[in-house]
Amino acid sequence: MSSGIIPPESLLGAYAQGVFPMAHEGEILWFSPEMRGVIPLDARFHIPHGLKKALRKRPFEIRWDTAFLEVMRGCADREETWIDARILDSYRGLHEMGFAHSVECWDAEGLQGGLYGVALGKVFFGESMFSRKTDASKIALVHLVERLRMHGFQLLDTQWLTPHLATFGAYEVPRDEYQELLRAALADLIRATNPSPPAVP
Repeated sequence: MSSGIIPPESLLGAYAQGVFPMAHEGEILWFSPEMRGVIPLDARFHIPHGLKKALRKRPFEIRWDTAFLEVMRGCADREETWIDARILDSYRGLHEMGFAHSVECWDAEGLQGGLYGVALGKVFFGESMFSRKTDASKIALVHLVERLRMHGFQLLDTQWLTPHLATFGAYEVPRDEYQELLRAALADLIRATNPSPPAVP
């Protein structure tokens, strides 16, 4: 792990305040958007009809946390990315501590897509997703929502709203409202220097 990582306590402290990092031209920038993207974990979560058909065919084996760095690299494999070596090493540290997780779609040819994010209290902060085959990242998202519901999570943060996420029922909330949702979802978290990671996988 490189010496230039973002310290885990800094990352977790930032997430607890609704702030997240992105790399840009060698620098780490910190963001707290005025309008925050959120995916509902209740009945408002919507699975598009075509995706329901794909899910019934079970095209992928779903795995959790078996290839975290490979998922991050898959997310970074695009023309423009905010995931650089420092971000990779920093989140690898969170993963080794049990706070960062990957949802992976595998088939006979290997890893075909997935997503990763950070779990803290009853919040999952979605970071990025990718697909090498049709619907892989979407299927990973559906399985993430199912698992978060199973473990009583209250908030699935997507940072910004995109047209793609809107098809699942994602919506925007103002920063003040997001902070209220965040505080409620972190209410049971013991505010200690080294909080214990919540159960997700």
